[in-house]
Parts: sequence; C-alpha cells; structure tokens
Amino acid sequence: MPVEAVRYAEGAIELIDQTRLPGEFVLKRIEDLEALCEAIRVLRVRGAPAIGVAAAYGFRLEAERFLREGGDKIEALRQRMLRTGETLAATRPTARNLFTTVERMTRVAQAPANHTRDLVARIARETDAIHAEDRALCEAIARHGAELLPQSARVLTHCNAGALATGGIGTALGVVYAAVRQGKVVQVFADETRPLLQGARLTAWELEKSGVPVTLLCDNAAASLLAQRDIDCVVVGADRIARNGDTANKIGTLAVAIAARRFAVPFYVAAPSTTFDLALSTGAEIPIEQRPAEEVAAGFGRATAPAGVAVFNPAFDVTPSDLIAAIIHEGGVVRPPYERTIPDSLAQLNVEDPLARARSSPAAEE
Repeated sequence: MPVEAVRYAEGAIELIDQTRLPGEFVLKRIEDLEALCEAIRVLRVRGAPAIGVAAAYGFRLEAERFLREGGDKIEALRQRMLRTGETLAATRPTARNLFTTVERMTRVAQAPANHTRDLVARIARETDAIHAEDRALCEAIARHGAELLPQSARVLTHCNAGALATGGIGTALGVVYAAVRQGKVVQVFADETRPLLQGARLTAWELEKSGVPVTLLCDNAAASLLAQRDIDCVVVGADRIARNGDTANKIGTLAVAIAARRFAVPFYVAAPSTTFDLALSTGAEIPIEQRPAEEVAAGFGRATAPAGVAVFNPAFDVTPSDLIAAIIHEGGVVRPPYERTIPDSLAQLNVEDPLARARSSPAAEE
C-alpha cells in the first residue's frame, strides 16, 4: 500500500491532508469532531470508504473525550453518540459509506453495556473493526478485479479510488495494484478530474509513488483516447450504487462511460458492499452534493471566470447501469441483470436487503 490515508493514534485521528497534495505531504492531526467535519467537507479526507473509516474514528474520538471530561452516565454517552452521528451525516450527502458507518456505530452505542468504560471500549473496538474490514474489502475487490485485466493492460480511470480514498489499497486502483502483483504489465491513464483535479493531484501522485506507469490527460481528452481503441478497460470507484446498478461517482464519470460504450471499451465499477444502497431503486434517488461555485470560477485561489457568473458544480453524476459492463465487490464480479444479481450477490455476503426485509415483515403479510 503506497500510503495510509487515515488512522487513529494516541487519542486523535491522523489523516493525509489531500488538499495539500501533490506539492506538500502533510499529516493533519484531528482532535475534535468539529475539525473532523471540516476535514470531510473541504476534502482533506475524501473517497467514500475513507470517509466511512474517518467517521468511525469520529465516534471513538468523541467517546474517549466524554470519558476525559469526567462523563460517567451511559445514557449521556449514548446521546452524545447520537449527536455525533447526526453531525457527521450532515457533512456530505452522497457517499453511502458515511451513512453505513453512522448507522453501524449508532447501533453499537445503543447496545446494552455494564458501565460507561465498557461502552467506550466497545466503540473503540468497532472502529478498529471497520478499518480492518475496509482493508480486507479492498484486497478482495482488487483480487477479483485483477482477473478482468489482460496480461498487458492499458487502463483508464477517473478521479481517485486508490489508497488515498479508502482504508486499504483502494478499489479501482487496488485492481491495478493486484494485477501488478500478479506480474501483469499495467499502464494507467488518469483523467485530471476537474474542477478539483483529484486525478492530477492524487491519482498521478499515488501511482508514481507506487511505481506504476501513469499518463495524465485532461478530461476533454478521454473520449479521444478511447476512440483510438488503445484502452483495454475503464475502472472507476463509486460513492453510492443503487439497487439496479446505477452508480454515483465523481462528476465526469458519466461522460467517460458514454464514450467507453461508443467505442466498445468495457466500463467497470469497483466498490465494497458498504457503498451499495439497496433501499434506492435507481440512481435518480441518489442525493447529489452541490459544491461551492468558487471551485469552478476561482479554483485554487485564482479567478478563471467573470466575477458573479452562475456556476453549476455538482460533485457527482450518475452512470446508468446499462453502461456498466460489471461491478466488482468483495464477493466477486457482478454482471447484468443487476436488479437480480446485486441483491443476490450481497445476500451471499449477509448484507441486509431493506426491501426484502419489508416484504417479509408482519405488516407486509397483512
């Protein structure tokens, strides 16, 4: 693994400040919930799985702080954990992993406990488990995805879905790393990913640090590259996947998927089960975050548009499932028809299906 995006050490969260890359490598120490929420909102930590891991550590941070402040009432701690979850959930609306973590940590906080210290210890163990599980999920996704790559592979990716975006080696870039481990020769083509240049600043930096050949291209060149029919596949990550396979990922992903279909290049999505949202029937139900206008009109502190011009700046778009050749999760490679194969494959992983639960409930039977 080239880098570790987030970790917990000595009572604080340590994360790579990704707003400073590639020019500076800065480890930022987070000691309170407010600082963590700021880090999530401004993308010091980003990538759906990494946000989920960081959010888990946010619960631990607040629980341990409760003890240091002299708190000794279990119910007061539980209320603090509920507020922590509500505060974290309000930071960014699209990435499913954040909400998966909040739901999981809230359940832990509400479980029976003998006394406050027992509950804090249980919360700490759960955060460690969430991080360890994400590492394992990344490894499994990488292993399954690597099998889709030919012995000599040219791979196009959009945004950053590597170690910087997860608790492990990454999802889309994890596939690349696993293929290299298998002895395959892989060259990555990375879209710069405007307006915040996650591909240029993060993916290119991470791959170079890992020794994987990478070529950077502006977003507008992706279709031209695909038209040359010299790309073997596109592999991207995801922030939320609906029940029918519609996938939200960084803005610009949809354009790449459309071009890939036009030129018969397989388009793959790599994501853990924590990114799936089976409660949403289609991508039309996925909430799309709108980012500040300044990111487009005055990116990185320099005006690039007339003052006051109207700006459309969604952080994500939704790729329809019929453009996706396969979705790779820790259980394997899932192919259409996704309405059936996604719930079935997740059921084998014991991932709860809220629609199936509703259908089998006593109320549904009535």
